[in-house]
Amino acid sequence: MDLRSNLHSFLEFYKVGWKVYKDPEFEPNHPAIYFFREQMKAMVLYTTSKERQLPYRSIWHTFVLIQTSVFFASVCYGLTESIGDNVQIGRDLAFIIGAFFIIFKMFYFLWFGDDLDDVINELVKHHPWAWKGPGCVDVRPLKRWSFCLGFFLASSWSFFLIIFLLLLMTTPLWVQQQNLPFHAAFPFQLHDRSTHPITHAIIYISQSFLMTYAIVWLMCIEGLSVCIYFELTFATEVLCLELKHLHRKCDDNAKLRLETNRLIRFHQKIVEILNRTNHVFHGTLIMQMSVNFALVSLSVLEAMEARKDLKVVGQFGVLMVLALGHLSMWSMFGDMLSRESLKISQAAYEAYDPAKGSKDVYKDLCFIIRSAQNPLIMRASPFPCFNLVNYAAILNQCYGILTFLLKTLE
Repeated sequence: MDLRSNLHSFLEFYKVGWKVYKDPEFEPNHPAIYFFREQMKAMVLYTTSKERQLPYRSIWHTFVLIQTSVFFASVCYGLTESIGDNVQIGRDLAFIIGAFFIIFKMFYFLWFGDDLDDVINELVKHHPWAWKGPGCVDVRPLKRWSFCLGFFLASSWSFFLIIFLLLLMTTPLWVQQQNLPFHAAFPFQLHDRSTHPITHAIIYISQSFLMTYAIVWLMCIEGLSVCIYFELTFATEVLCLELKHLHRKCDDNAKLRLETNRLIRFHQKIVEILNRTNHVFHGTLIMQMSVNFALVSLSVLEAMEARKDLKVVGQFGVLMVLALGHLSMWSMFGDMLSRESLKISQAAYEAYDPAKGSKDVYKDLCFIIRSAQNPLIMRASPFPCFNLVNYAAILNQCYGILTFLLKTLE
């Protein structure tokens, strides 16, 4: 494993993103999902069967999974020391839920890594989706906008991630009752700084490294995941442009029929990849909805429990904002996908021109209109789809819990 080349691969996305932002004429060779995948490969935690066949990969994956499992067990065991202190129990539960979410994703993509890689390869293969040749639609502005969105999203995540990691690693310096970044316990009091200073230092370094490694990996897999759905949104926008310019590049009926057939296959390919994507992310979407709702509910409960202590209220208020922010991001991308997909039928309707084409062409357009009536959705049954309407419903539910707690505590 060449650390220098891995670091270059990890930072390549930010270098290319800055070039795209500064120079409107610069075109990246790959979509954002390709660079997120390269970042995960650079971290040596891209768990596909092909990747595990490379030297030391399988050993490293096993080591990381064992380390994260030990960390999770120690944090859960540390919960026994917090019995009687409701605020500390709330903090422990918040970290346990967050750690479980990361570990779940690691194990999940160990099983679904090949399926995820297939989806990425399909998207990279078809990007930028537009037909190539004379009279092709100019999708460069859309392409640049989609890449810049992924770049700024990743950059903002990285900035707040650095602050979050620094705060966690320095927690023992400003929280008197805590001597590790995460409250954890080990047999024989190995975590006690006064009686076992060497093992305490090892645990401290281990927690700091593992925490940084796991959270950076989470940022990469989350960026990859949302960009997959956004790539499908980009594909629907390209399809709408192709439909709007249908008659401009087809001057006879034969070409028009070939083009409408291609656009039907184009739309069906988007639907096919979306179904595969929803299948791959089915478990993680359910876990995200459950974890975010649990963290928001826990934050509200703890804030109400310690409502006279502004410091504690502030801590759990930040946790609630983070959980809602994470859920709102997924809801925003899901809503964007559904909203843009509904524009396909309108674009196909506007492409109808009674002065051009034959009945077969009209039938093709009608087929696109009918098949585009149902929006493309980000969904993991039995949970509702991810969109801003359901996000508002979750906020309303949380407000209901808050109101109930206020009346109860009064």
